Amino acid sequence: MVERGFGLSEPSVDREPSVREEPAIGTAISLCNVVSPAPRDRWESLFREDPEAVPYQSPAWVDAMCRVGNHKDSSRLYSFGDGTEMLLPVVEHKWVPRSLSLSGSMPWGWGMGGLVSAQPVGADHVRAVVHELTGCGYLRMSVRPNPRSGAVWRQAVPDVVPRVARRAHVIDLSGGFDEVWRRRFSASTRKYVKKAQAAGVVVECDHGGRLIPAYYELFHRATERWARQQHEPLPLARLRGHHRDPERKFRMIAQAMGDACRYYVAFIDGLPVAACLVLQYQNVNAARVVLDRERIGRTGAADLMMKCAIEAACQAGCRYFHQGESGTSTGISDFKRRLGGEAFSYEEYYLERLPVTAADHAIRAGVKRLIRFRD
Repeated sequence: MVERGFGLSEPSVDREPSVREEPAIGTAISLCNVVSPAPRDRWESLFREDPEAVPYQSPAWVDAMCRVGNHKDSSRLYSFGDGTEMLLPVVEHKWVPRSLSLSGSMPWGWGMGGLVSAQPVGADHVRAVVHELTGCGYLRMSVRPNPRSGAVWRQAVPDVVPRVARRAHVIDLSGGFDEVWRRRFSASTRKYVKKAQAAGVVVECDHGGRLIPAYYELFHRATERWARQQHEPLPLARLRGHHRDPERKFRMIAQAMGDACRYYVAFIDGLPVAACLVLQYQNVNAARVVLDRERIGRTGAADLMMKCAIEAACQAGCRYFHQGESGTSTGISDFKRRLGGEAFSYEEYYLERLPVTAADHAIRAGVKRLIRFRD
């Protein structure tokens, strides 16, 4: 284990954890110690003990990221003066110096990060962590916390920090599936589920990757539909989709996550019409629901597929079912709300040494204007 003072912002060249010591300035709770990369046994323990932890914050998810791309684990274990320990999952590019690194908790396309703890995370804890991260020497560190903790982060992060407003939906699974079915599913959702069941829609769930080809076929069809809707050139949409979500990525996720990774696919007459990647521990993340709009019509196949995933989560004793980012789409929000989802407004934060975020947004906005892109 390598000890480093707070004046040294560059990481060690090996994989041994580094330790940084200094109380956070201007916070009511002192930050006593930081270990990075975090010891896996402590990470796993905190993840299992945190009732709010989501699968994206697990060590297995970071392992999947490192297998897919040129990432490395830079997770940070914090010890505070009040006796609490908290873990921030972080990844950075393996071959890029920290001074040029666009690191994240988590990077774009890999879900959310934020603090994991067996104790409630307070605003003072967040302030101390933000203060520590700003001195780490990253070109930019993005933090996208659990949507349910959005209010705490909003209270703690200084107003000068760049941010992007986000919106996600979460289903409260308390009371079990009977409670969710009767009181949280809308009447229209229950109707669509029964309609799909009567029509013979088949929903399959796979833990080992057997359904990945069906999922990826639907992903390609969805990419083409999104391109038409957004007025994006199809070759560009396919290139972006393949770069961000190659089929290899989904296979690596299945291998790294094991039984926690489930692919749900709904079939009509043997053809896949809806699919979803579900990550399940004590809480659930549903990622990338993809549909074939032409085949699925108003069959209720997507409703039945999500009903099966939610019911399985309830049976496993999960507490929350995170439905993922909803953005400003009314259709997506309505679908999630019909399944019992509650909307949470939160923010993604960018701790940066240079105005990278503003420059990135300006470039993207210019390209979108050039191709007449419609969000």
